[in-house]
Amino acid sequence: MSVYVVMGVSGSGKTTIGKLLAKELNLSFYDADDFHPPENVEKMKNGTPLQDEDRKGWLTVLAENIKKWNKNTGAVLACSALKEKYRTQLTSIPKQDLKWIFLQADYEVILNRLESRKGHYFKSEMLNSQFETLEKPKNALQINVNTSEENILKTIMTNLNVHKAEMGLIGLGVMGKSLALNLLSKNIEVSVFNRHIPGEEENVAKDFVQQNAEKYSFQGFDDLKEFVSSLKRPRKILLMVNAGAPVDAVIESLLPHLQKGDIITDGGNSHYKDTLRLEQALSEKGIHFMGCGISGGEEGALKGPSIMPGGSAEAYMQTGPFLEKIAAKDKNGKPCCTHIGPDGAGHFVKMLHNGIEYGEMQLIAEIYHFLRFYTNSNPETIADLFESWNKEMKSYLLEISIDILRKKENEGFLIDEILDTAKQKGTGGWSTNTALELGVPLDTITAAVLARNISGMKDQRVEAQKVYEQDKIQTGNIDDVKKDLFQAYRSGSIINHAIGYDLLRVASSEYNWKLNLSEISRVWTNGCIIRSGLMEDLVDIFKNSDNHLLKNKNIISEIRLNQVALSKTVAVALQAGYAVPVLSAATNYLLNFTSAQNAANMLQAQRDYFGAHTYERTDKPRGEFFHTQWKNDN
Repeated sequence: MSVYVVMGVSGSGKTTIGKLLAKELNLSFYDADDFHPPENVEKMKNGTPLQDEDRKGWLTVLAENIKKWNKNTGAVLACSALKEKYRTQLTSIPKQDLKWIFLQADYEVILNRLESRKGHYFKSEMLNSQFETLEKPKNALQINVNTSEENILKTIMTNLNVHKAEMGLIGLGVMGKSLALNLLSKNIEVSVFNRHIPGEEENVAKDFVQQNAEKYSFQGFDDLKEFVSSLKRPRKILLMVNAGAPVDAVIESLLPHLQKGDIITDGGNSHYKDTLRLEQALSEKGIHFMGCGISGGEEGALKGPSIMPGGSAEAYMQTGPFLEKIAAKDKNGKPCCTHIGPDGAGHFVKMLHNGIEYGEMQLIAEIYHFLRFYTNSNPETIADLFESWNKEMKSYLLEISIDILRKKENEGFLIDEILDTAKQKGTGGWSTNTALELGVPLDTITAAVLARNISGMKDQRVEAQKVYEQDKIQTGNIDDVKKDLFQAYRSGSIINHAIGYDLLRVASSEYNWKLNLSEISRVWTNGCIIRSGLMEDLVDIFKNSDNHLLKNKNIISEIRLNQVALSKTVAVALQAGYAVPVLSAATNYLLNFTSAQNAANMLQAQRDYFGAHTYERTDKPRGEFFHTQWKNDN
């Protein structure tokens, strides 16, 4: 670390400029006057100039402190240090670590300053002796102080050439490392930080810097204060840590080192309500907080993800240009990154992205399973079929499924060796819980979440198959089902998207976010996991209307064309003994959504019977409620 000594005669602004410099460098500030013994202070109050003998002990104490500050975190010291021998005595650390900044001006300028000061023990009559004592330093940065404090500080920072990074990144897991390399590849100056835990996480940041030293020059830290001080103001810090308590803990440790106007961006999969809470709490401290969804996995983070930042427009103006640089590009070359909306909007949209993703993944998985076992098709054959479908679908998830099905290990297919228990991070379940809170049906996404839950019951499923003798004895031919199956898949995908977007629409109104569904779709056309040909279509569809997707005339035409195939496929699969939860949920949602009359009149009658909850009548105006004594006691 370095110690910066701001020197000059009294009245040159050492304390003021020293404090500003310390704040800019995120270092502690010290005033040499505070280290004078009481007898020195008394002499100066009485207008008696100090002699060398008076300064001897004082300089010794300062030299010891300079050594200590340099060893720890660095510091800024305001000290007159008028004679060369004083400066020599203060040089208790390597010369390259001790930076001298000489504040100078003409006698008249300093005199005017002193005469306007109040409450300071230095008398203007002593100024002559200071100028007579002053020996101008040869190896110091000389700054003329006859200008504004802002200009003085700017000149010092420019001449010191203190390197400051434009972005800071905390958390060097897989995504954090990939995003850091992405930023560096776009010529963005970056500092990285990772916690240091003996025996668990040691020198992670420094090792990461060393591993990439041949290609990039950047700094790595395991000391948080040093990390923060390496960043340009306003500081822009991207958190890539686990959601929940870890985010809170990192922010808590950051706050003592931040100033008003600094920006923290949470790039993890945090719950949008946590983001709402943190944004409000930090805004009260003058700190901006952005909840930023990032989709694309390890490869996307490295080469260009889809990015969904939410927060204040002011914060986005500062951080947005950097996020846009590293984002994927849409078909027109625009970054797949946009200001989603205020407070928790970014993380909400990412949550729904993941919810739709759950539905799409399960949809492909259950179609694969049906083909693999009902038609006894091998993975290569299914991959070929999926490849033909993807010429129209242009789905990233279908694309990776093709690669998965073709992957071999030794002479067999790797897919056959993977245990059928699926994990989840929680965002799908959050979508379901939110839909319940907002009163929005989320059939396909909820079915996908529950399918993962039941997949985890492996031992019980194995035992239940034996008990119920659920061996799949019905078989079919792939050529007989593939046409209907494709139509069912496409319809199921459309319905799954319609359900997800409906929750976005309702949440936008509930939270007054004013979400732009067309722009969200555009951001999802590249870099993210659910990019597809359908997503490209949704950009244009939602430009004209934010209505429910199943009310769009082009979508209506397609669904009507494929509805029979969807229902038939579900019936064939269920009769043959194969679970198709998302296809089934899509079918039921569509039937419910397109039914002018459904079963809810019976539900209302039941509720009124046991709970006197009342009901509305078809033969009376809406808004009038009735109650009936249903049981006839006679």
